[in-house]
Amino acid sequence: MTTRVRVLLYATAPADSPDAVARVYHQISEALLGTPGLLRNELLSGVDKPDSFVVLSEWESEEAFFEWERGADHRQVTAPLRPYQDAGWRDAFGVYRVAGDYTAVG
Repeated sequence: MTTRVRVLLYATAPADSPDAVARVYHQISEALLGTPGLLRNELLSGVDKPDSFVVLSEWESEEAFFEWERGADHRQVTAPLRPYQDAGWRDAFGVYRVAGDYTAVG
């Protein structure tokens, strides 16, 4: 069974450019359209820390994510976000298997 993975990347916008993270997120997301295995991504902003962001991407499998990560385009496409990565979480990003999933349908 193939298990989806979600990748969380932590970022902080600089005080002198509060829209920087959102701007490069949209730039990178456009470049990633059609990437094999990438199901979706979201930009989450902190409710109590508006300069704090999480980029959540969902991949169809670990293999799909790691194949893209090892690819030649990975570093170049994601480079604009690198200056804003926040390693204060222990690591600047994490890869997580989906271990449970409930969807509210209303």
